[in-house]
Amino acid sequence: MLRYTIRRVGQLIVVLFILSMLLFFWLRSIPGGLASSICGERCTPQKIAEIRTVLGLDDPLIVQYFKFLGRVLDGNFGVSAKVIPGTPALDVFLQRFPATIELAIGAMLFAIVLGIPLGYLAARRKGGIFDNAGIVATLVGIAVPVFFLAYLLKFIFAVKLGWLPPSGRQDPQLRATRITGFFVLDGLMTREWDAAWDALKHLFLPSIALGTIPLAVIFRITRSAVIDVQGEDYVRTAEAKGLATPVIRRRHILRNALLPVVTTVGLQTGNLLAGAVLTETVFAYPGLGAALAQSFREKDYPVLQVVILGAAATYVLINLIVDLSYAVIDPRIRTTGAAR
Repeated sequence: MLRYTIRRVGQLIVVLFILSMLLFFWLRSIPGGLASSICGERCTPQKIAEIRTVLGLDDPLIVQYFKFLGRVLDGNFGVSAKVIPGTPALDVFLQRFPATIELAIGAMLFAIVLGIPLGYLAARRKGGIFDNAGIVATLVGIAVPVFFLAYLLKFIFAVKLGWLPPSGRQDPQLRATRITGFFVLDGLMTREWDAAWDALKHLFLPSIALGTIPLAVIFRITRSAVIDVQGEDYVRTAEAKGLATPVIRRRHILRNALLPVVTTVGLQTGNLLAGAVLTETVFAYPGLGAALAQSFREKDYPVLQVVILGAAATYVLINLIVDLSYAVIDPRIRTTGAAR
Protein backbone atom coordinates (compact mmCIF):
# COMPACT_ATOMS: atom_id res chain seq x y z
CA MET A 1 0.00 0.00 0.00
CA LEU A 2 2.87 2.40 0.84
CA ARG A 3 4.58 1.85 -2.53
CA TYR A 4 1.27 2.33 -4.31
CA THR A 5 0.69 5.63 -2.47
CA ILE A 6 4.22 6.91 -3.18
CA ARG A 7 3.81 6.08 -6.86
CA ARG A 8 0.54 8.02 -7.07
CA VAL A 9 1.98 11.01 -5.20
CA GLY A 10 4.91 11.08 -7.62
CA GLN A 11 2.51 11.18 -10.55
CA LEU A 12 0.65 14.05 -8.87
CA ILE A 13 3.85 16.09 -8.58
CA VAL A 14 4.73 15.51 -12.23
CA VAL A 15 1.25 16.56 -13.37
CA LEU A 16 1.40 19.78 -11.34
CA PHE A 17 4.88 20.56 -12.67
CA ILE A 18 3.73 20.18 -16.28
CA LEU A 19 0.63 22.23 -15.59
CA SER A 20 2.69 25.04 -14.05
CA MET A 21 4.74 25.20 -17.27
CA LEU A 22 1.65 25.32 -19.47
CA LEU A 23 0.07 27.99 -17.28
CA PHE A 24 3.22 30.12 -17.22
CA PHE A 25 3.75 30.15 -20.98
CA TRP A 26 0.03 30.63 -21.67
CA LEU A 27 -0.18 33.70 -19.42
CA ARG A 28 2.90 35.20 -21.12
CA SER A 29 1.24 34.78 -24.52
CA ILE A 30 -1.97 36.68 -23.65
CA PRO A 31 -2.18 40.07 -25.45
CA GLY A 32 -1.44 43.01 -23.17
CA GLY A 33 0.78 41.07 -20.82
CA LEU A 34 1.37 41.13 -17.09
CA ALA A 35 3.03 44.55 -17.00
CA SER A 36 0.08 46.28 -18.69
CA SER A 37 -2.34 44.59 -16.30
CA ILE A 38 -0.44 45.80 -13.25
CA CYS A 39 0.09 49.29 -14.61
CA GLY A 40 -3.52 49.93 -15.64
CA GLU A 41 -5.32 51.32 -18.67
CA ARG A 42 -3.74 54.81 -18.64
CA CYS A 43 -0.19 53.64 -18.20
CA THR A 44 2.62 55.08 -20.32
CA PRO A 45 5.08 52.94 -22.30
CA GLN A 46 7.88 54.16 -20.05
CA LYS A 47 6.07 52.97 -16.94
CA ILE A 48 5.37 49.59 -18.57
CA ALA A 49 9.06 49.26 -19.41
CA GLU A 50 9.97 50.00 -15.77
CA ILE A 51 7.56 47.33 -14.51
CA ARG A 52 8.92 44.80 -16.99
CA THR A 53 12.43 45.48 -15.71
CA VAL A 54 11.42 45.18 -12.04
CA LEU A 55 9.54 41.92 -12.66
CA GLY A 56 12.27 40.47 -14.84
CA LEU A 57 9.96 40.15 -17.85
CA ASP A 58 12.81 40.98 -20.21
CA ASP A 59 14.74 37.87 -19.15
CA PRO A 60 14.60 34.70 -21.28
CA LEU A 61 11.36 32.79 -20.75
CA ILE A 62 13.08 29.77 -19.24
CA VAL A 63 14.78 32.02 -16.66
CA GLN A 64 11.44 33.68 -15.91
CA TYR A 65 9.80 30.29 -15.48
CA PHE A 66 12.24 29.05 -12.86
CA LYS A 67 11.95 32.35 -11.00
CA PHE A 68 8.17 31.95 -11.19
CA LEU A 69 8.44 28.37 -9.91
CA GLY A 70 10.57 29.52 -7.01
CA ARG A 71 8.00 32.16 -6.07
CA VAL A 72 5.20 29.60 -6.31
CA LEU A 73 7.02 27.19 -4.01
CA ASP A 74 7.49 30.10 -1.61
CA GLY A 75 3.76 30.89 -1.76
CA ASN A 76 4.30 34.21 -3.53
CA PHE A 77 1.89 34.59 -6.46
CA GLY A 78 1.90 38.37 -6.54
CA VAL A 79 -0.75 40.89 -5.54
CA SER A 80 -4.30 41.15 -6.84
CA ALA A 81 -4.96 44.26 -8.93
CA LYS A 82 -8.69 43.90 -9.58
CA VAL A 83 -10.42 41.06 -7.65
CA ILE A 84 -9.42 42.34 -4.18
CA PRO A 85 -6.98 45.19 -4.95
CA GLY A 86 -3.81 45.18 -2.86
CA THR A 87 -4.42 41.71 -1.41
CA PRO A 88 -1.86 38.93 -2.01
CA ALA A 89 -3.24 36.57 -4.66
CA LEU A 90 -2.75 33.55 -2.39
CA ASP A 91 -4.90 35.23 0.28
CA VAL A 92 -7.62 35.79 -2.32
CA PHE A 93 -7.51 32.09 -3.12
CA LEU A 94 -7.64 31.08 0.55
CA GLN A 95 -10.58 33.43 1.18
CA ARG A 96 -12.60 32.09 -1.75
CA PHE A 97 -11.59 28.42 -1.52
CA PRO A 98 -13.90 27.43 1.39
CA ALA A 99 -16.93 28.83 -0.46
CA THR A 100 -16.31 26.67 -3.53
CA ILE A 101 -15.50 23.58 -1.47
CA GLU A 102 -18.70 24.06 0.53
CA LEU A 103 -20.66 24.38 -2.70
CA ALA A 104 -18.94 21.31 -4.21
CA ILE A 105 -19.67 19.26 -1.07
CA GLY A 106 -23.32 20.30 -1.21
CA ALA A 107 -23.57 19.43 -4.91
CA MET A 108 -21.91 16.03 -4.49
CA LEU A 109 -24.00 15.14 -1.44
CA PHE A 110 -27.08 15.92 -3.51
CA ALA A 111 -25.75 13.80 -6.38
CA ILE A 112 -24.55 10.84 -4.28
CA VAL A 113 -27.47 10.62 -1.85
CA LEU A 114 -29.93 10.49 -4.75
CA GLY A 115 -27.82 9.00 -7.55
CA ILE A 116 -26.57 5.77 -5.96
CA PRO A 117 -29.85 4.58 -4.36
CA LEU A 118 -31.92 5.54 -7.42
CA GLY A 119 -29.42 3.87 -9.76
CA TYR A 120 -29.49 0.73 -7.63
CA LEU A 121 -33.29 0.64 -7.59
CA ALA A 122 -33.46 1.21 -11.35
CA ALA A 123 -31.10 -1.72 -11.91
CA ARG A 124 -33.20 -3.95 -9.67
CA ARG A 125 -36.25 -3.01 -11.76
CA LYS A 126 -34.59 -3.10 -15.14
CA GLY A 127 -37.04 -2.43 -17.95
CA GLY A 128 -39.78 -1.21 -15.61
CA ILE A 129 -41.48 2.15 -15.40
CA PHE A 130 -39.11 3.44 -12.71
CA ASP A 131 -36.06 2.39 -14.74
CA ASN A 132 -37.28 4.01 -17.96
CA ALA A 133 -38.37 7.17 -16.17
CA GLY A 134 -34.95 7.40 -14.51
CA ILE A 135 -33.12 7.04 -17.83
CA VAL A 136 -35.25 9.79 -19.43
CA ALA A 137 -34.78 12.08 -16.42
CA THR A 138 -30.99 11.63 -16.45
CA LEU A 139 -30.81 12.37 -20.17
CA VAL A 140 -32.64 15.63 -19.53
CA GLY A 141 -30.36 16.37 -16.58
CA ILE A 142 -27.23 15.90 -18.67
CA ALA A 143 -28.61 17.84 -21.64
CA VAL A 144 -29.74 20.97 -19.74
CA PRO A 145 -26.89 23.51 -19.47
CA VAL A 146 -25.82 24.40 -15.94
CA PHE A 147 -26.36 28.13 -16.38
CA PHE A 148 -29.90 27.63 -17.76
CA LEU A 149 -30.87 25.36 -14.87
CA ALA A 150 -29.36 27.83 -12.42
CA TYR A 151 -31.38 30.72 -13.84
CA LEU A 152 -34.52 28.55 -13.90
CA LEU A 153 -34.16 27.49 -10.27
CA LYS A 154 -33.39 31.04 -9.23
CA PHE A 155 -36.42 32.41 -11.07
CA ILE A 156 -38.87 29.85 -9.69
CA PHE A 157 -37.77 29.35 -6.08
CA ALA A 158 -36.15 32.70 -5.30
CA VAL A 159 -37.93 35.28 -7.45
CA LYS A 160 -41.43 33.87 -7.96
CA LEU A 161 -42.00 31.82 -4.81
CA GLY A 162 -39.52 33.60 -2.54
CA TRP A 163 -38.71 30.41 -0.68
CA LEU A 164 -34.92 30.69 -0.94
CA PRO A 165 -32.42 33.56 -1.21
CA PRO A 166 -31.41 34.47 -4.78
CA SER A 167 -27.70 35.19 -4.23
CA GLY A 168 -24.76 35.27 -1.84
CA ARG A 169 -23.58 32.87 0.85
CA GLN A 170 -25.24 34.33 3.92
CA ASP A 171 -27.26 37.33 5.06
CA PRO A 172 -24.62 39.93 6.14
CA GLN A 173 -27.01 41.32 8.75
CA LEU A 174 -26.57 38.17 10.82
CA ARG A 175 -22.96 39.10 11.67
CA ALA A 176 -22.11 35.46 12.13
CA THR A 177 -18.86 34.32 13.75
CA ARG A 178 -16.19 33.20 11.27
CA ILE A 179 -13.82 30.37 12.22
CA THR A 180 -13.09 28.09 9.27
CA GLY A 181 -14.57 30.00 6.34
CA PHE A 182 -17.16 27.25 5.86
CA PHE A 183 -20.31 29.12 6.86
CA VAL A 184 -22.48 26.10 7.65
CA LEU A 185 -19.75 24.49 9.74
CA ASP A 186 -19.01 27.78 11.51
CA GLY A 187 -22.66 28.13 12.48
CA LEU A 188 -22.73 24.60 13.86
CA MET A 189 -19.45 25.00 15.76
CA THR A 190 -20.55 28.28 17.39
CA ARG A 191 -24.15 27.04 17.89
CA GLU A 192 -25.41 29.99 15.90
CA TRP A 193 -28.23 27.91 14.47
CA ASP A 194 -29.79 30.81 12.57
CA ALA A 195 -26.49 31.47 10.80
CA ALA A 196 -26.05 27.79 9.89
CA TRP A 197 -29.63 27.55 8.60
CA ASP A 198 -29.27 30.76 6.59
CA ALA A 199 -26.02 29.48 5.01
CA LEU A 200 -27.78 26.22 4.12
CA LYS A 201 -30.62 28.10 2.46
CA HIS A 202 -28.14 30.11 0.39
CA LEU A 203 -26.37 26.88 -0.54
CA PHE A 204 -29.46 24.94 -1.57
CA LEU A 205 -30.18 26.27 -5.08
CA PRO A 206 -26.54 26.50 -6.25
CA SER A 207 -25.92 22.94 -5.01
CA ILE A 208 -28.88 21.57 -6.98
CA ALA A 209 -27.87 23.46 -10.12
CA LEU A 210 -24.26 22.30 -9.88
CA GLY A 211 -25.08 18.75 -8.76
CA THR A 212 -27.67 17.85 -11.40
CA ILE A 213 -25.21 16.63 -14.04
CA PRO A 214 -23.17 14.57 -11.51
CA LEU A 215 -26.45 13.13 -10.22
CA ALA A 216 -27.41 12.00 -13.72
CA VAL A 217 -23.98 10.50 -14.40
CA ILE A 218 -23.77 8.71 -11.03
CA PHE A 219 -27.28 7.31 -11.53
CA ARG A 220 -26.40 5.84 -14.92
CA ILE A 221 -23.02 4.44 -13.83
CA THR A 222 -24.54 2.87 -10.70
CA ARG A 223 -27.37 1.34 -12.71
CA SER A 224 -24.99 -0.15 -15.31
CA ALA A 225 -22.55 -1.44 -12.67
CA VAL A 226 -25.29 -3.13 -10.62
CA ILE A 227 -26.81 -4.75 -13.73
CA ASP A 228 -23.38 -6.13 -14.68
CA VAL A 229 -22.60 -7.42 -11.18
CA GLN A 230 -26.00 -9.08 -10.76
CA GLY A 231 -25.13 -11.51 -13.54
CA GLU A 232 -21.75 -12.57 -12.11
CA ASP A 233 -21.12 -16.18 -11.06
CA TYR A 234 -20.30 -15.30 -7.45
CA VAL A 235 -23.72 -13.65 -7.04
CA ARG A 236 -25.50 -16.73 -8.37
CA THR A 237 -23.33 -18.91 -6.13
CA ALA A 238 -24.28 -16.84 -3.07
CA GLU A 239 -27.94 -17.16 -4.00
CA ALA A 240 -27.57 -20.93 -4.44
CA LYS A 241 -26.00 -21.20 -0.98
CA GLY A 242 -29.10 -19.62 0.48
CA LEU A 243 -27.51 -16.42 1.79
CA ALA A 244 -29.97 -13.77 2.93
CA THR A 245 -30.96 -11.32 0.19
CA PRO A 246 -29.79 -8.21 2.12
CA VAL A 247 -26.36 -9.81 2.59
CA ILE A 248 -26.08 -10.65 -1.11
CA ARG A 249 -27.12 -7.14 -2.12
CA ARG A 250 -24.78 -5.42 0.33
CA ARG A 251 -21.65 -7.61 0.19
CA HIS A 252 -21.73 -9.12 -3.26
CA ILE A 253 -23.62 -6.70 -5.49
CA LEU A 254 -23.32 -3.18 -4.13
CA ARG A 255 -19.73 -3.41 -2.92
CA ASN A 256 -18.46 -4.84 -6.20
CA ALA A 257 -20.45 -2.26 -8.16
CA LEU A 258 -18.87 0.59 -6.19
CA LEU A 259 -15.54 0.69 -8.05
CA PRO A 260 -16.78 2.42 -11.24
CA VAL A 261 -19.07 4.57 -9.08
CA VAL A 262 -16.11 5.76 -6.99
CA THR A 263 -14.27 6.63 -10.20
CA THR A 264 -17.25 8.61 -11.41
CA VAL A 265 -17.66 10.45 -8.10
CA GLY A 266 -14.01 11.47 -8.14
CA LEU A 267 -14.06 12.71 -11.71
CA GLN A 268 -17.37 14.53 -11.26
CA THR A 269 -16.09 16.22 -8.10
CA GLY A 270 -13.15 17.57 -10.06
CA ASN A 271 -15.45 18.69 -12.88
CA LEU A 272 -17.52 20.68 -10.40
CA LEU A 273 -14.73 23.24 -10.31
CA ALA A 274 -15.44 24.04 -13.96
CA GLY A 275 -19.20 24.16 -13.47
CA ALA A 276 -18.74 26.40 -10.43
CA VAL A 277 -17.73 29.30 -12.69
CA LEU A 278 -21.22 29.49 -14.22
CA THR A 279 -23.12 28.59 -11.06
CA GLU A 280 -21.30 31.09 -8.87
CA THR A 281 -21.78 33.81 -11.47
CA VAL A 282 -25.56 33.26 -11.66
CA PHE A 283 -26.03 33.19 -7.89
CA ALA A 284 -23.39 35.88 -7.12
CA TYR A 285 -21.71 33.25 -4.97
CA PRO A 286 -18.25 34.50 -3.87
CA GLY A 287 -16.14 31.43 -4.58
CA LEU A 288 -13.23 30.45 -6.80
CA GLY A 289 -15.41 30.28 -9.91
CA ALA A 290 -16.47 33.90 -9.55
CA ALA A 291 -12.87 34.94 -8.80
CA LEU A 292 -11.63 33.05 -11.87
CA ALA A 293 -14.20 34.70 -14.14
CA GLN A 294 -13.44 38.16 -12.78
CA SER A 295 -9.65 37.75 -12.89
CA PHE A 296 -9.79 36.54 -16.50
CA ARG A 297 -12.16 39.32 -17.55
CA GLU A 298 -10.10 42.05 -15.87
CA LYS A 299 -6.67 40.49 -16.55
CA ASP A 300 -5.77 40.04 -12.90
CA TYR A 301 -2.99 37.57 -13.70
CA PRO A 302 -1.73 36.89 -10.14
CA VAL A 303 -5.20 35.76 -9.06
CA LEU A 304 -5.75 33.93 -12.34
CA GLN A 305 -2.63 31.81 -11.97
CA VAL A 306 -3.15 30.96 -8.29
CA VAL A 307 -6.79 29.98 -8.86
CA ILE A 308 -5.92 27.79 -11.85
CA LEU A 309 -3.02 26.10 -10.07
CA GLY A 310 -5.04 25.71 -6.88
CA ALA A 311 -8.03 24.25 -8.72
CA ALA A 312 -5.76 21.88 -10.65
CA ALA A 313 -4.03 20.77 -7.45
CA THR A 314 -7.44 20.11 -5.88
CA TYR A 315 -8.54 18.10 -8.91
CA VAL A 316 -5.36 15.99 -8.91
CA LEU A 317 -5.61 15.48 -5.15
CA ILE A 318 -9.19 14.26 -5.53
CA ASN A 319 -8.03 11.76 -8.13
CA LEU A 320 -5.28 10.61 -5.77
CA ILE A 321 -7.89 9.99 -3.08
CA VAL A 322 -9.99 8.07 -5.62
CA ASP A 323 -6.98 5.92 -6.58
CA LEU A 324 -6.29 5.14 -2.93
CA SER A 325 -9.93 4.32 -2.34
CA TYR A 326 -9.66 1.73 -5.13
CA ALA A 327 -7.07 -0.08 -3.05
CA VAL A 328 -9.41 -0.09 -0.05
CA ILE A 329 -12.41 -1.36 -2.03
CA ASP A 330 -10.46 -3.88 -4.12
CA PRO A 331 -7.09 -5.02 -2.64
CA ARG A 332 -6.13 -6.57 -6.01
CA ILE A 333 -5.51 -3.08 -7.38
CA ARG A 334 -2.83 -2.12 -4.85
CA THR A 335 -1.20 -5.53 -5.39
CA THR A 336 -1.10 -4.98 -9.14
CA GLY A 337 0.09 -1.38 -8.72
CA ALA A 338 2.92 -2.42 -6.41
CA ALA A 339 4.03 -5.15 -8.78
CA ARG A 340 4.54 -2.77 -11.70
